[in-house]
Amino acid sequence: MDDSKMDACKTDVASELEYRAEIPAVVERLVVSCGGSNGCFEHVTSEPLPSREAVIDLIERTRRILYPGYFSRSRVDRINLTYYFGQEVTALFEALSRQIALAIRHDCIRYHQPCTFCDERGQQIAISLIRYFPQLREMLAEDIRAAFEGDPAAQSHDEVIFSYPGLFAITVYRTAHFLQKQKVPLLPRIMTEYAHSLSGIDIHPGAEIGRSFFIDPGTGVVIGATSIIGDRVRIYQGVTLGALSLRKEECERLRTEKRHPTIEDDVTIYSNATILGGRTVIGARSVIGGNVWITDSVPPDTEVFLKKPELVFRGTSD
Repeated sequence: MDDSKMDACKTDVASELEYRAEIPAVVERLVVSCGGSNGCFEHVTSEPLPSREAVIDLIERTRRILYPGYFSRSRVDRINLTYYFGQEVTALFEALSRQIALAIRHDCIRYHQPCTFCDERGQQIAISLIRYFPQLREMLAEDIRAAFEGDPAAQSHDEVIFSYPGLFAITVYRTAHFLQKQKVPLLPRIMTEYAHSLSGIDIHPGAEIGRSFFIDPGTGVVIGATSIIGDRVRIYQGVTLGALSLRKEECERLRTEKRHPTIEDDVTIYSNATILGGRTVIGARSVIGGNVWITDSVPPDTEVFLKKPELVFRGTSD
């Protein structure tokens, strides 16, 4: 190595040491920022937290139970089906009850709540979800048929199960919604936000959604926490079922109020429609066209569309 390259290497090493020397001071400031006096957030405590990675694993385990043979790591047939379910359900029960208990214990300790026997409560909720699985499989079968019958591009029910982001989001939502109704903290929202990150579909676990629900293809769909959706509803990409904007002082007062719309049975909502407000009701069998903005109720059997815009065509000779 010539002298010029050697000098350059020495300069690089000196620069790195100089930059590294700043790290202890920054670390000290970060430690001080966790003191709670500056409004920053941290969780530097012995209080337990559920694991996001474990919750994601629970989602995958749940899918293997709800759709046997589709997402399993080995072949499932009639010979090993009982063994397969027994192994998967037992593993899910143990992992899920642990994460539920951690979430409940966290709230008890952090917010000084009375003891609810979190380990036993976790086991009770986990087994109640597992008892619900046969009914949930029937509901998801209706969602699958709704997707297949509503989308001419679907070639088979298998294709819907394997590849439709709407079905994935609905599957996770229906599982998370059950836990939400059991008042499990943290886990339901972790689950639906994970589904959101993969599918682009944001369904709050507090929403109430009926049977034979179809989202196609789903990117950009937002369904707020207090939305109520009836049976056989179809929603297309970019649809928002949201709340009206609130002033800061109103947020706490309305935290437990209905803030999102109600969609009755057999409604179709086309792409990029925005429907806002807790008092807004879209009546049964109505059709909501694309790109509309609705803050008032719509009677049953009504079509709502924007007027056709005027298009201007200009050729190169104009």
